[in-house]
Formats: sequence, C-alpha cells, structure tokens
Amino acid sequence: MEEGVALPEPLDKVIRVKLSGVELPLQLLSLVKIMGRGAEALLYYARFLGYPAVLKWRPPKTYRHPRFDSYVRRERTLTEARAIYRARKLGIRAPALFFVDPDNAIIVMEYVEGMLYRDLIPRTEIDESCRIARVIGTYAAMLHQEGIAHGDLTTSNVLVKGDGDVYLIDFGLAVTSADDEDKGIDVHIFLRSLESAHYHLYEKLFDCFIKGYASIVGSSGAERVIAKVREIRLRGRYVEERRARKR
Repeated sequence: MEEGVALPEPLDKVIRVKLSGVELPLQLLSLVKIMGRGAEALLYYARFLGYPAVLKWRPPKTYRHPRFDSYVRRERTLTEARAIYRARKLGIRAPALFFVDPDNAIIVMEYVEGMLYRDLIPRTEIDESCRIARVIGTYAAMLHQEGIAHGDLTTSNVLVKGDGDVYLIDFGLAVTSADDEDKGIDVHIFLRSLESAHYHLYEKLFDCFIKGYASIVGSSGAERVIAKVREIRLRGRYVEERRARKR
C-alpha cells in the first residue's frame, strides 16, 4: 500500500509556493517514497495527476554562497530538462517531462518501470545484451550529432522495460553544447562501466555499442570517437604512472 511521505521542510515549502504560483493545487502531486539520494539530488517516487512519476529535487548546498548555489541548481535543472526534451524529440526513449521548476530545482518526470541494464546483463542471453548495447550506441550517436553528451552514460543509467524497450535515464550531468571531448568522454564512460562490472563480456558488448554508433554516424564518425577514447585513456594512464612514480 502506498503511504504518504513526510517531506523535508524546505521541499515542502518549495512545492507549495511554486505550485500555487502556477495555480496547480498541491494535492495533484503526492510523494510516496524516497527512491535514492545522489551527490546533488534526491529522487522520490510520486504520483502526478494520478500518473506514476519521479520527482527529482536538487536541495540547497550550504557550503556554497546562496546566490551561486541558486544559479548552479537552476542551470543544472534547466540543462537536464532541455537534454531530456531534445532527446525525446530525436526519437530517443527517455522519461517524459511532467513539470519543471528551475527556480526551485525540481523536475517531475515519468516513472519508467524496468530493469537496469547493469542488472540485466548477467541474467540474459548475450544476443539480447548485444541488442541493447547496439540500441545504446545508436542513442549516443543521435545525441552527439545534435551536440548533446549524456555525461554519465553507464549501464546503471539505462533501463530496459519488460517489452524490451530501452530508455536512457539520469541526464543530470548532460552537456547541451558538446564538443569532441565530451562525446569521447561519453563513450569512454560507457566502456569503463562495462569493464568494471562485466569484464568477461565487455569487448563483445562494446563492439555491439560501436556498431550501433556507426549505424548513425558512419564508420568514419565511429572511428573518430574511438580515437578520442584512446586519447582519453592514454591521458589517464599517464596520470596514474606519474602518481606511481611519486609514491
């Protein structure tokens, strides 16, 4: 049974003020339970106009100057919302936006029921895991063609529904004016997430990802991003070697 959640006092005030400001009664939004706590945001499972939803709130950070903190939280909320909107406009499956309040750093979005790709890989056949990796590759390339980098493209930020549909989630670190470095970092992060959690399958799955990527940008575009990934990995290796020498 769903139970109401006592909101943190600042969030309770924020919702009441903003929703009344746009003539939206508070009872149309109800929080059910907290889903997770990240470095910069809290996630709540909620109901919005009767629909299952996720409310993401970036609470104030007391270690930052209040004016700077408000600016950072507002801009990150806007960037995330814009990235989700543009991704969906491209045909990429991502949670639908229900409500955005940049001044108070709140996003209410569709709740997508599914399993994280990270958890699905060890439970499914390699062919299905490969299919999903290929879809993720096409999504990444579609974003990159539009100058968007996801920012945290890991196997933990991909949801797979029961019918096999693949969703990208958590655009909180997205970049909406991405350059080649941002795109290379996206692909590098995905590769690292495969290496760290699925080492015995990472080469196969990354190859599937690149095939999906190439299907959108062509072989030359895929080779260009792979070259950038190699450059990023070499820089990381150099830094580690320098640290080892200093020990």
